[in-house]
Amino acid sequence: MLVERLLTEATAIEQEVVAWRRYLHQHPELSFHEHKTADYIEKVLHSFPHLQISRPTPTSVMARLVGAQSGKVLAIRADIDALPIEEETDLQFTSQATGAMHACGHDGHTATVLGVAKVLSAHQAELAGEVRFIFQHAEELPPGGAREMIAAGVMENVDAIIGAHLQSPIEVGKVGVVAGPMLASPDIFNITIHGKGGHAAEPHTFIDSIAIGSQVVTNLQHLVSRYVKPTEPLVLSVTQFNAGFTHNVIPESATLGGTVRCLQPALREDIRKQMEQVVKGITEAHGATYEFSYQYGYAPLINDASITAVVAEAITDLYGADALYTIKPNMAADDFSAFLNCVPGTYFNIGAGNKEKGIVYPHHHPKFTIDEGALLIGMNVFLATTVKFLQNTN
Repeated sequence: MLVERLLTEATAIEQEVVAWRRYLHQHPELSFHEHKTADYIEKVLHSFPHLQISRPTPTSVMARLVGAQSGKVLAIRADIDALPIEEETDLQFTSQATGAMHACGHDGHTATVLGVAKVLSAHQAELAGEVRFIFQHAEELPPGGAREMIAAGVMENVDAIIGAHLQSPIEVGKVGVVAGPMLASPDIFNITIHGKGGHAAEPHTFIDSIAIGSQVVTNLQHLVSRYVKPTEPLVLSVTQFNAGFTHNVIPESATLGGTVRCLQPALREDIRKQMEQVVKGITEAHGATYEFSYQYGYAPLINDASITAVVAEAITDLYGADALYTIKPNMAADDFSAFLNCVPGTYFNIGAGNKEKGIVYPHHHPKFTIDEGALLIGMNVFLATTVKFLQNTN
């Protein structure tokens, strides 16, 4: 069977994939600055046969593998950017870039999908349809790179897309899926309250921007506890409150800022309106004015049930039912959601932690790393899913 041969070939190149990951780990680049990273990916891809390689944006890469027979088009995405973190590991291949580190596993994502491309490209004559490999820049920094790549046409004629994230909190050997909402929308808000400043000893002569701002903070929390259904997850966090500069002066204005995260697109729009209504009501009641801005981040990431089922079947076929777990949706974010707004698809998790090896640090931590055994597991799931999807003519 084709799948069995692909898996054998994936095992044969495992150390090569590990070497790619380690090179990328040593040479991280931040979002929208992945020039050398993209050059390296392109160079590796050019060593494989039958690929049509392009640069949709200056710091991203796409490779198309068009099979000998017509069929469906499946896209596979890997994000390639690093984080502005100074690495504190003792790895032999630690980051050589000051203030930059692959602290989220994107080096592993890239190496895994390069491995999938190498294995599949040798079987172009046996494929019906197309596999499109998308190496996306700037996942870590809104507005993100996904929207730029979509605008450049990478999703044209694509039928479905899959992607994965290595997860250090999950032990290596486990692979997780979930149908429906998985990750939240990370929106940002800023509020400025304009009152009337004055001497702190004469509170009756001014409009206290701090007192009004405090009421705004308290009442915004009521939206979570009293406006939204308890079964609908919502995070509304005020993370900034700036006002004043000395002990005896009430400031003219106060500024607040924070984040809103939810899993449902309809709630996302509704909560924005309700927030401004709260701010408007409180400020008007006290004779103050306000400015309210709301910046939409990535859309909620919502997996398609049918594509998720294909991935789940591939996982159980490969590793048995015990390896498969159901992801609990959380309020983190990923701009893979932009691709899912174009076509059906799914985003799954690959366990990459190992307590026995001390691989326990969370993502975005200066000591973060992965169990590299997860790379072969990721390749195998991508390969098995690709074959299942392309061979299913329904």
